[in-house]
Amino acid sequence: MSEYDRDRVRNVAVVAHHGAGKTSLVESMLSLSGVIQKTGRTDGGSSLLDYDVEEQNRKMSINLHVAFCEWNGCLINLIDTPGFANFLFETENALRVVEGTIIIVSAITGVKAQTQKFWQIASDLGIPRILFMNKLDRERANFENSIADIEKDLGVKPVPLTIPIGEEQDFKGVVDIVEMKAYLYKDNGECLVEDIPSDIKDKVSAWREKLIESIAEMNDELLERYLEGESFENSLIYTILKEGIVSSKIVPVFVGSATKLIGIDLLMEAILRYLPSPIERPVIRGYNLAGEEVERESRLTEPLSAFVFKTISDPYAGKISVLRIFSGQLKADSTVYNSVKKSREKIGQLFRIMGKKQTPVSTAQFGDIVAVNKLKDTETGDTLSDESDPIIIPPVPIPQAVISYAVQPKTRADEDKLMPSLSRIKEEDPTIQFRRDEETKEFLLSGTGQVHIEVIVDRLKNTYGVSVDMKTPKVPYRETIKGTAKAEGKYIKQTGGRGQYGDAWLQVEPLPRGAGYEFVDRIVGGVIPKNFIPSVEKGVREAMQKGVLAGYPVVDVKVTLFDGKHHPVDSSDIAFKIAGSIGFKKAMEMAQPVLLEPIMRLEVFTPEDCLGDVIGDINARRGKVSGVEPQAGGHLIRALVPMAEILTYAPELRSITSGRGMFTMELSHYEEVPSHLAAKIIEEARKKEEE
Repeated sequence: MSEYDRDRVRNVAVVAHHGAGKTSLVESMLSLSGVIQKTGRTDGGSSLLDYDVEEQNRKMSINLHVAFCEWNGCLINLIDTPGFANFLFETENALRVVEGTIIIVSAITGVKAQTQKFWQIASDLGIPRILFMNKLDRERANFENSIADIEKDLGVKPVPLTIPIGEEQDFKGVVDIVEMKAYLYKDNGECLVEDIPSDIKDKVSAWREKLIESIAEMNDELLERYLEGESFENSLIYTILKEGIVSSKIVPVFVGSATKLIGIDLLMEAILRYLPSPIERPVIRGYNLAGEEVERESRLTEPLSAFVFKTISDPYAGKISVLRIFSGQLKADSTVYNSVKKSREKIGQLFRIMGKKQTPVSTAQFGDIVAVNKLKDTETGDTLSDESDPIIIPPVPIPQAVISYAVQPKTRADEDKLMPSLSRIKEEDPTIQFRRDEETKEFLLSGTGQVHIEVIVDRLKNTYGVSVDMKTPKVPYRETIKGTAKAEGKYIKQTGGRGQYGDAWLQVEPLPRGAGYEFVDRIVGGVIPKNFIPSVEKGVREAMQKGVLAGYPVVDVKVTLFDGKHHPVDSSDIAFKIAGSIGFKKAMEMAQPVLLEPIMRLEVFTPEDCLGDVIGDINARRGKVSGVEPQAGGHLIRALVPMAEILTYAPELRSITSGRGMFTMELSHYEEVPSHLAAKIIEEARKKEEE
């Protein structure tokens, strides 16, 4: 890898919405460059990169995958990324470690929600972008409509540098707008360079004129030359195009078909010609262990800085860390410093990755993407550096889990393997969360969406041999009271010899919502000895764990112990604990007990055209919209919604917004459940208790 001069290296992420042809495009590049003999297909299970069982079963990319090829003496490192919204974290990590990106637009469906999302992320990171219009050989493909989509939905003025010759079944080649040549492709992949067909010369000339206009708009001098009728040489056009693409002032579009290898060679030439090398990358900014900002230039002479952007957890090979070196160099059999964990890591063998294949290398330097196995502390998002001059490169924030499911191991053996297996999966996918809910006793698995959870469950079974059932989690209801009541709790037991005696009078009254619990001792005259009063409170606390309505914990109650009796011989801690429990339950039954439900604070981003539908859906879920704010590309809705109505909100919002909506939620407070719903919940709870 280090044999390539750094100006002959390109690091490129290929991103797009699900189904646009990312993996097919990467594999077509590998085929053209001679790395593989035949391109595989994700939808056919023959892909070199989508080798994971879950990817083959679902016929889509779930993980990012790294590959590399040589083209015209240059090394191109390619990162194939997932297009499904649930796996955005993978794509964001890929975009952090490249100098350029290919964003694919399907000529059939145009710009989709995820295309817009990826475009915005790349824009925020300042990454130069090339648009590739794929699938022009398919039915309903339309170049003109897709260009209009790009302009409307991405808010940019696209500049086609190649345009199609024919469409759908007649698509057979492309025209290079700069060189003004036609490239015709045979079924065997052979390309013939010919004159532009006469029937599209006028169209080509029109696009050529638009290209020249875009070039002229780059600066005043060029504009003046253009207005004076001066023509531009191709060498100048190439120079200005690179300036415009690197600065994101020009958005180039290339066209083709990944599966038929049409236009792919010109796209690869564009990667070399227009996208920057590691040397041209802006400085890397991070901070040192004192929290002070530091910078690294992309130079061999700088201290080491390497960012771990992917972890692969292999049941047999162990943990593999994939990293991008931003400065300095890394050698096999060396020791580096994990700046995040503040620990030394032993580097054994370095290797580069091509799907599942690993090729050992002895040295890697800035601009390289390599992998290391069996690092003991290192995780995705960590930085490896020189211990004498450490740097921490800010990681991609782990997204908040938006959906949870309860999982139940099918056998005792599955239960024993569940936690260790999930821990291994979390090494590879830090966006999953799992915990045991002490209240509901359920094991909760949380993630970024329903498909994400389903993939984890499938991976548990296929990779680790752990089978679980998946169901919607229980809602953590609460119980409280609306009135005040007094009751006696008396416990007497005589079985010969010493008996048990405890007698406690309690008053219960409501507290403000969220106040919790308060116990007041108002015993006078020693009717209950001081040493037994904590036992009464312990009995009350235990009784509050299971309310009288449906067995849910009791909250927001003030309990006052105001009278009672004791026996000089038979009274004991256990007797007064039981008396306290009995007295609390009796008093609560008389104090207008009610059921409370958790209310979630919901924030939803929705495109403008879906605003009404999303608000209507929130209202239908007993939600209360508290505000709507305009934002770039749509609106942010703030609302309060009962948790019971929103447990499966992620797939439903995706359906309403065609995948363009996003949301976060957190617990706000508890409110009383409407009486007609409470009756059903109580009845169901009592039926389960009887079972």
